[in-house]
Amino acid sequence: MSDVTIIENFVIKYKALKEEVAKVIIGQDDVVDQILISIFSGGHSLLIGVPGLAKTLMVNTISQALGLDFKRIQFTPDLMPSDILGSEILDENRHFKFIKGPIFANIILADEINRTPPKTQAALLEAMQERAVTVAGHQYKLSLPYFVLATQNPIEQEGTYPLPEAQLDRFMFAINLQYPSFREEVEVVKATTTDVQLTVNSLFTAQEIIDFQNVIRRIPVADNVIEYAVTLVSKTRPKEDTAADIVKEFVDWGAGPRASQNLILAAKTHAAIHGKFSPDIENIQAVATGILRHRIIKNYKAEAEGITDEKIIESLF
Repeated sequence: MSDVTIIENFVIKYKALKEEVAKVIIGQDDVVDQILISIFSGGHSLLIGVPGLAKTLMVNTISQALGLDFKRIQFTPDLMPSDILGSEILDENRHFKFIKGPIFANIILADEINRTPPKTQAALLEAMQERAVTVAGHQYKLSLPYFVLATQNPIEQEGTYPLPEAQLDRFMFAINLQYPSFREEVEVVKATTTDVQLTVNSLFTAQEIIDFQNVIRRIPVADNVIEYAVTLVSKTRPKEDTAADIVKEFVDWGAGPRASQNLILAAKTHAAIHGKFSPDIENIQAVATGILRHRIIKNYKAEAEGITDEKIIESLF
């Protein structure tokens, strides 16, 4: 099957996937799109939102519709790396046997990742980057596709351990979850206060998702689009000559090269889901906010004047 036919099939399957997710998740269209773009680009996402916005339900529903194995890890201050990676035990024959932890799944929901100390946060790093974990000197490969969706509660900051910048940079998207609209909330309450059980059908296999990821990576990109993405990222760096005026005034640090890579990968997936065979500048702009939001470090002046990340990013287009 040619790549063109695969992309055409992907458009049809993606539409069916969105309809399947919409059976359970009402509204939050942009959020679902960004999570799915992240999965098909082979990246990870950080979901930032107040409690009760169906973050866990959303990830669970998406994993069911994708036909993937899903595990939830609730992060707490006393969680140890071995609690998520697994540990070696002595079996009845006095041989060491490795018991796999919850990190061995296709989709991991790392719930409230900022509630756990850096030692346990770092245990996720190797899994996210290398798709493998090392325990007692042995490296264990994780099943592909592999996707980490971490959630963060932006309200309570007491007793939390904010993610270091190096780990934030590993996430392709930082997705902000907003409250539903009045109509959507009415629909949510109607749907969740009855005894009707909705069935989410699995539309993909793990191998199909890997094949789609490979085809998306093969999508050609024009040089001017790559140059636009790199220019956009360089505009976020206040010490560069290319920096925008708003950046020089309100930003301490800008995005690194990983942002440029992620912009192109996400733009390829964004183009593919809309039936385009090559991304253009509009596709870059469509994914830029979610990719750059967590890679820009604002200064005190920006906080004092209420300048948002979104305002800074949109002014760069």
